[in-house]
Amino acid sequence: MPTVAESIVSALADLGVTQVWGVVGDALNPVTEAIRQEDRIEWIGVRHEEVAAFAVSAQAQLTGGLGVCMGTVGPGAVHLLNGLYDAKKSHAPVLAVCGQVPSEEMGSDFFQEVDNDRLFADVAVYARTVTSASQMPHLLEQAVNAANAHQGVAVLTLPGDLGDQELPGKSPATFAPAARWTAAAEGQVADAAAALETASKVTLLVGLGARDARTEVLQLAETLQAPIVLTLKAKEGLEHDNRFQVGQSGLIGNPAAAQAMDDCDVLFLVGTDFPYRDWYPTGKTVVQLDARQAHIGRRTSVTHALVGDVGDTLRALLPRLRARTDSGHLDAATEEYAAWHGRQQALLDPGHDTTLVGRVRAVFDNPDDRIRPEAVAAALDRHAAPDAVFTTDTGMSTVWVSRFVTMSDRRRLLGSYNLGSMANALPQALGAQALDRDRQVIACAGDGGLMMLLGDLRTAVTYRLPVCVVVFDNGRLGMVKLEQEQGGLPEFGTELDNPDFAAVALALGLDARRVTEPDQLEDAVTWALAADGPTLLDVVTNPEEVSVPPKPTLAQGWGFAIAKSKEALESR
Repeated sequence: MPTVAESIVSALADLGVTQVWGVVGDALNPVTEAIRQEDRIEWIGVRHEEVAAFAVSAQAQLTGGLGVCMGTVGPGAVHLLNGLYDAKKSHAPVLAVCGQVPSEEMGSDFFQEVDNDRLFADVAVYARTVTSASQMPHLLEQAVNAANAHQGVAVLTLPGDLGDQELPGKSPATFAPAARWTAAAEGQVADAAAALETASKVTLLVGLGARDARTEVLQLAETLQAPIVLTLKAKEGLEHDNRFQVGQSGLIGNPAAAQAMDDCDVLFLVGTDFPYRDWYPTGKTVVQLDARQAHIGRRTSVTHALVGDVGDTLRALLPRLRARTDSGHLDAATEEYAAWHGRQQALLDPGHDTTLVGRVRAVFDNPDDRIRPEAVAAALDRHAAPDAVFTTDTGMSTVWVSRFVTMSDRRRLLGSYNLGSMANALPQALGAQALDRDRQVIACAGDGGLMMLLGDLRTAVTYRLPVCVVVFDNGRLGMVKLEQEQGGLPEFGTELDNPDFAAVALALGLDARRVTEPDQLEDAVTWALAADGPTLLDVVTNPEEVSVPPKPTLAQGWGFAIAKSKEALESR
């Protein structure tokens, strides 16, 4: 007869799960023993459980399948939380199997006891503790079905004395098939079409929810002669070969995207839950199309709602729209985007800082002639494979990748773009690389983020994961520094006393180089991306590089000037 632990592992293998990530021990020993004997599942043991949760969340986002991680009693389960919150906010189906103290000790404040059901109540769509073997496999079925149905986190807690108990006469677990969204209702489509038909200028704000409807989105933009503002997460499916796109909005965005949204009279949100209210224009007619009803109207007031699958709904909407010939609104936005993009590209010229304009600018923002982070991202864009997976740490590395790395039709992009956690780039890259050890995976890590989970560089070596880690090493918490200075505050608490990351990586078994001079960059990037094992580039970049927001305000400008004055006075 199979044990509880064996039934869990075999059911997950039957479902198609091929990897489980976590840290062994205590109540999970029966489960990891079952994994050891199950040829279809690979165990990947990490140095910190947070890495496990981030890694399987990345896998779920890349494949659409269930990611599985494990954390044992008490602290092991607690360590999963941050990565699981990222999965929740990224709509990634993840199952966490957690250990618990023996059943007879539950509720007695036993050593390491944590109330997992309460602990995970906010992050999980389903959180239950198995209290007897007879509840299995029903609780496993419910947990997996909930994670898939809600595209979220399910947590199943297993007390230490139950994993080895047998399941006599129990049928194997069966899991429900996935549901399918359909087009929005006819009346919703008709109302939206009427609003779009009477609009003079339409702008599309398109998100990840439209990734599988690229053809329909481009046809919509063509029909309406509408510029497309892409969210960061939509880059990977909609940026390439798209003459309508004008980049991103928000703090990482550009003036063209802001102009396109400000100048329209109808703003059409397509498959996006873009969260930043301050970046939505006011006084517009807003049409929103989203498969999730809960997303409608929670960021900005919506005039016309379309609840349904993006592709199916657009296929129903397009025949109702007349093709336009006036491209003035589109042309104005794309011309502004081209001009802004040209100014950004000028920073990539190795001789930029020797020109008259460059010398003047460098006095203020690069007095030590360090490598500009824009050049790092651009070099990765030039040399990365057409199907590379990029991960970015939250902060300035995300800014540079969003602006200088183009997502081809097969490239993928992952980050903590909803939770905004530090330290996500390395573990997400590990998860992506473990799915396919022959695919190029590049972690664009901040120095602050990498230091948080530095120990799991060794996981890449242990499991032969040839990930390439590129550290934007500016010795700063760069985004926090920018926030402080825009608010008129001098930089405080953001400076990082970093080690030589290349030396650390070498000690951990990776191949590594430290890059300090601009003329070393090109060769170093090509070397790192051509390696057949895990590599790390420690690129010492300019800490004073400023990411100017799309619509800088006078207050921000004065704040920055005042902050810089304070910093100069205090440094002297």
